[in-house]
Amino acid sequence: MTKLLSEEQATGTARAVYDDIKKNFGMVPNLFKAMAAADPEWLAANWQREKSIMLEAGPLDRKTRELIAMTVSIVNHCDYCTQAHEAMAGRLGASKAEINHAKQVIELFSSFNAIVNAYPDIPCDIKPSE
Repeated sequence: MTKLLSEEQATGTARAVYDDIKKNFGMVPNLFKAMAAADPEWLAANWQREKSIMLEAGPLDRKTRELIAMTVSIVNHCDYCTQAHEAMAGRLGASKAEINHAKQVIELFSSFNAIVNAYPDIPCDIKPSE
């Protein structure tokens, strides 16, 4: 089983990052505990990336970013991440209908991608607007 660094065991860099994570999430997810057990500096680097991409203001609202993260997690078959990002999207106001619709889009385009991959010589004729 993967080793997790508990909150009680965390010191130094891990303790500081755990405190920041807890301030933002109200808890320290096991993913971060696993990173801390492997290397607290790795945890710190990834937490900075999480904050700058997912938590700080950006052109996409936070709910949309969580729905995108859920989508990537589904496509990558990561059950832990799918559950986490679906829960976070819900906490940020995504309704069950929005989450289910996102899953329908994922299924539709996963099947479309499979069809296109079966016919790799189909040229894309849809261009960006200028």
